[in-house]
Amino acid sequence: MSEEAAVSTQQTAVSESLSPNQRAWRRFRKNKFASACGVLLVALLGVILLWPVLSSPTVAKAMPGFLSAGLHTPNEHSPELFAPPSGKHWFGTDIHGRDIFSRVIYGARVSLLVGAVGACVSLVIGVLWGAVAGYLGGRWDAWLMRVVDVLYSLPSIIFVIVLITTLHGALDKLQSAGKLTVTMRDTAKFVGLFVGLGAVSWLTMARIVRGQVLSLRTRQFVDASRALGATHTQILFRHILPNITGIIIVYLMLLVPAIILYESFLSYLGLGIQPPQASLGSLIADGAAQINPIRIYWWLLVFPCTVLVSTLLALNFFGDGLRDAFDPRGDR
Repeated sequence: MSEEAAVSTQQTAVSESLSPNQRAWRRFRKNKFASACGVLLVALLGVILLWPVLSSPTVAKAMPGFLSAGLHTPNEHSPELFAPPSGKHWFGTDIHGRDIFSRVIYGARVSLLVGAVGACVSLVIGVLWGAVAGYLGGRWDAWLMRVVDVLYSLPSIIFVIVLITTLHGALDKLQSAGKLTVTMRDTAKFVGLFVGLGAVSWLTMARIVRGQVLSLRTRQFVDASRALGATHTQILFRHILPNITGIIIVYLMLLVPAIILYESFLSYLGLGIQPPQASLGSLIADGAAQINPIRIYWWLLVFPCTVLVSTLLALNFFGDGLRDAFDPRGDR
């Protein structure tokens, strides 16, 4: 046997000794572009999480040479209105003199939070709906999936707009009647945005989970568990769902950018994140409102759009890399 054949045989033996998740992680690391997107996302999360510390007055005094170069917290009383990008304000300032760099960081935090929470809501609803439909089969499967088909036929973004508009109107009436404080009303609107976006994003997850459960429920390990006296709940949550965890994680990652895009569009319409909070979508809306024939403050629009597009692309390519890595045909 030649040396190359021996090395190939050894690599095959090592690959076969690995678990499916280990082989998936090995395939993912070979995808350099998806790995780079993962590094970009980690860096973005690091900046978002560390920004309150970096922008604090204590750190500003400890590192004046570093923070004086543009890392400034928002200041509504700053005289530098519509200041273009410079060494002092990397992304310029807005109509109130607030530093756009800080606003973009805080906006990215809110957008990612909405995307993550909305995806988790979709995860819970979609996994439970699809798992029950696939495991029970028969009439239950037919009825549950017909509901999914009906919801698929509805324009989801219009449904979300109607839902959020109705919720906002009801909360404003309760606040005017003195039954809710302003803080309680704003918190309820924030939670309602999470629920509304998650409530229309679970349909694809339900179909994917149903298909996987249908293929697994007739396997021998399920029959063995049933023969040993396991209940339907135990079979579903201890034996079937753990076997499709990788696929669920992949499509969960693909849900996050979709929900962020939904939220950005709603915030652009004024139905998403409400002032004084800011998201990337509301920042883009504020920048677009300042465009006029006399002068275009381009930095108000370019930087939030760049961060939003970069984040969405990184999340999509990262999710695509995970999907390819968890594909069992990847080793063939």
